[in-house]
Amino acid sequence: MNVNLPKKEKTSTKAIIIYTISIITCIIAIIIVGLAIYYGSDELDRLITVGGSNLTQAEEEYQLLVSNFDDIFQNHIEQYTTDLNISKIDEEQELVYTYYTKDENKKNSYDLNLNIPYINIDNEVIAEYNEEIKQTYEEKAESILQTENENIIYTLQYEATIENDILSLIIRANLKEGSSAQRLIIQTFNYDLRNNKEITLEELITLKQLNSNDVQNKINQEIEAEHQRVEDLRSLGYSVFERNLDDEMYKIENSQEFFVKDGNIYIIYAYGNENFTSEMDLVIV
Repeated sequence: MNVNLPKKEKTSTKAIIIYTISIITCIIAIIIVGLAIYYGSDELDRLITVGGSNLTQAEEEYQLLVSNFDDIFQNHIEQYTTDLNISKIDEEQELVYTYYTKDENKKNSYDLNLNIPYINIDNEVIAEYNEEIKQTYEEKAESILQTENENIIYTLQYEATIENDILSLIIRANLKEGSSAQRLIIQTFNYDLRNNKEITLEELITLKQLNSNDVQNKINQEIEAEHQRVEDLRSLGYSVFERNLDDEMYKIENSQEFFVKDGNIYIIYAYGNENFTSEMDLVIV
């Protein structure tokens, strides 16, 4: 009995191309997953976009500073050098240290994680700073500890630096009380150790030999860009915190919250200081 086996059909060129593309796609996917595991997703995104980004190096560095803002808060004073003979209140402590800590929670009542700073300088102005910090943050914590079934979340971190004999302290608190919206509260203290006085943003800009018009334009541009982003979200139906571009708060002479780090000035507009919101704008010069 003769058996005729079917002849093997020749694979078409089109099929070969499809198979090849599929294999290459799978290999690329495996490589990307491997790199993501090795580098982490954020670093991988950065590596992938390098070369294809339209941002200049300065713009990329600026965005990196903005994105790393949360990492500033380490609850200590950074290493500093100064030739000034500063009179401490407690010689055993740093010039800024954590004097009040609280990491405590009570179910359905409160959850506290606080590191409240103290400026360790024997000076009348500094004494006023310390008293303000105590009344604002420590007394709030003590009052929360007396509450029952209020569902309060209260956290606080800080960071301090000394650069060019300017002591700069920034405090960031998050407060969520019951059903109220979360508040982000940011307060700063800036003191000229050489001249023994509080320093304003205007004075600091002059000290760093920056052009005040350029700084004001930078503030205006950043706030306008954020305003537009918020307006786009609002048009899509989102509930947002609206900025008033005509508000005098954005003028240099009225900007109260700023922090000095690594030669940069961080100018902060924390709307939660006065409102029930966690919105803030950050401008770095």
